[in-house]
Amino acid sequence: MNCSIVIGSRGSKLALWQAQHIQAQLLDIDSDLDVRIEIIKTTGDVKPDPLSVIGGKGVFTKELEDALLDHRIDIAVHSLKDLSTIIPDTLSIAAICKREDPRDALVLRERTKVTSLLDLKPGSVVGTSSQRRFAQLKSKRSDLQFKELRGNVDTRLRKLDEGQYDALLLACAGLIRLGLESRIALHIPTTEMIPAVGQGAIGIETRADQSSVIEAVSRLEHVPTSIACRAERSLLRTLGGGCQFPIAAHGVVAGDELKLDGLVATPTGSKILKDTIIGPATSPEDLGATLAQKLNDNGAQALLSES
Repeated sequence: MNCSIVIGSRGSKLALWQAQHIQAQLLDIDSDLDVRIEIIKTTGDVKPDPLSVIGGKGVFTKELEDALLDHRIDIAVHSLKDLSTIIPDTLSIAAICKREDPRDALVLRERTKVTSLLDLKPGSVVGTSSQRRFAQLKSKRSDLQFKELRGNVDTRLRKLDEGQYDALLLACAGLIRLGLESRIALHIPTTEMIPAVGQGAIGIETRADQSSVIEAVSRLEHVPTSIACRAERSLLRTLGGGCQFPIAAHGVVAGDELKLDGLVATPTGSKILKDTIIGPATSPEDLGATLAQKLNDNGAQALLSES
């Protein structure tokens, strides 16, 4: 198929890895494609302020979507967890690609062996920019100190190694993709810390009327990942939250069933609601909405109002 595709990507190492990964996969499917990458700066890349200050929802994606709408790019490659659950009507998620490890990672300055978050030394300074991670760890370890953390992965690791932090909470997927898995002291089980919605998955966004581009990109869809992430995103959409809220969800497909875990917390971690639903994998959006309603029935909106 003769088709030219311009991929829009943020300029960080991780974003470029993801864009180049998608570029390589598209060329593997059809070597006649002309695929190039265009770097787009986003608000989240330019402003160093905490996400809660600059407006967490969309700070890493708005400019990419604007470039799509302006026809400057043909597809936008996102970390799915950054992409709002409500996108413009003229845009479409053409594919959700196979997920990398969705778990959170504990990264330590001192290379000591840990088997649980309970092994962290009392008073350790932990870096994170995620209210979700903060709330879940704070609920388990109120004795720890928490410090805001921004920047790309290299910057965060440098700050850790300089002694500004004793430990960091990062996504396993990003470290693995950058060849930094050796820095992971603990792959935190999802039973200890439920991941962010869409964590570890790559979403490819297109204009809804680009039939030839959608046809090419849709071949990268990984069905089990897509089912799980659609359920997670439905839960988040129904709750009305974004990445700046302490909301978590993790879906797993087993055969024809989907298991979905959901969590809502206060920012301090003083109150946490968890619930689980299991149902047919053919109805991920319905399952996500149902679990969100169960959480709402148990007081989720009151907790979110404290955020």
